[in-house]
Amino acid sequence: MRHGWAMRGVLTLAVLGAALVPARAGDSIWGKVTAVKEPTLVTLDYGSGSYEIRIVGIDAPRVGEAHGDEALRFVSSLVLDKNARMRLHHRNLANDEMVCRLFTDDPVIGIKEVGVELVRAGLARRQAGYDEKYGELAAAENEARVAGRGLWAPAASK
Repeated sequence: MRHGWAMRGVLTLAVLGAALVPARAGDSIWGKVTAVKEPTLVTLDYGSGSYEIRIVGIDAPRVGEAHGDEALRFVSSLVLDKNARMRLHHRNLANDEMVCRLFTDDPVIGIKEVGVELVRAGLARRQAGYDEKYGELAAAENEARVAGRGLWAPAASK
């Protein structure tokens, strides 16, 4: 009988301790995207708060630059006011952003990685030397280059 109480006490302490541990790389949080501020910066509301999420591994043009508005609309169509999941890569303490992989969670389009889709559309570039272990960003960038999409579209003839 005493053993049961001790075991429950240990389990309770373990659960409480886990709740106090800060987020680590690889952790995931599910929520709703409430704002798309830039093609690579969104706000994810997880219920009891929100995080500024910077998509890891890509460089996209800013709004007002060539393809920047198109990139913003593309990301907005994928995630704005929709459920999404982020997978933490690291936290940038200088500007309090969570640098993450961001995934759609949509019953129609399914689960897609937003950064990879942005690169595949030709609206962002893979950061030099960065790619996840399966090479998705490099493959997506190559696909966009070969197809001449977005940033790699042939210049309009004069």
